[in-house]
Amino acid sequence: MHTDCTPRQVEFQGLGARRVEAAFDGGEVTSDEGGVLLREVEARRRIIQGFAGCFKDLRRQDLVEHSVYDMVAQRVYGLALGYEDLNDHETLRRDPLLATCAWVREHESVLLQGPPGVGKTHLAIALGVKAVENGFSVAYYRLEDLLHAMKRDAEEPPIRLRGKKYLKAALLIVDEMGFSQLTRQEASLFFRLVSYRYERGSTVITTNKGIRDWPEVFAGDEVMATALLDRLLHRCHVLNIKGRSYRLRDLEQQMK
Repeated sequence: MHTDCTPRQVEFQGLGARRVEAAFDGGEVTSDEGGVLLREVEARRRIIQGFAGCFKDLRRQDLVEHSVYDMVAQRVYGLALGYEDLNDHETLRRDPLLATCAWVREHESVLLQGPPGVGKTHLAIALGVKAVENGFSVAYYRLEDLLHAMKRDAEEPPIRLRGKKYLKAALLIVDEMGFSQLTRQEASLFFRLVSYRYERGSTVITTNKGIRDWPEVFAGDEVMATALLDRLLHRCHVLNIKGRSYRLRDLEQQMK
């Protein structure tokens, strides 16, 4: 960020044995320097503390892990230091992946990774809506419901099984992968699903797990997880979504 011009140097609280000085002579400050400046201003003026005091904390105090001050300070420092807030998904909304459905035509897949509450499901549904608008068939399942359907159909003859919408849809959306570990039967059924759809249809998967954690999800079977990821990631757009939970943002609004 640009600074106001002044020839005077200002000394701040040191970092360990190091002195910290700032010259506001019209240059630029790095994010590290900006962090030091913010820390010093807050230590002397308590601006963030005063702002946090405007919120009424309605949470059960025995369940509170982070104070209102901590949450407000994290938000202020994060924005001031230039960390991207992807909760509004503006970058992803403008991505050509959302604007066109060439990836569906080419039978490519999408993996939406990120912590809970950042809008993975909303983005998956947006991709599905865009695919419908472009004339593609779409099926949406929460993983729990999909597994229930596949177990119910496990004994169906192949000719009837191919008519199931989770196999024949041009785009299959699987939501909430990774919240619980699959049994060996469930892992095997999901592997069969991905193998069948490989280069036949597109699949969107939302997950709170990183790729390295997938063997744990698939009943601890690293061989099966590796084989599944080999098919899934071959022609796949992996989107790592960062940011704070929408639900936490709603909580902050309620505390105002």
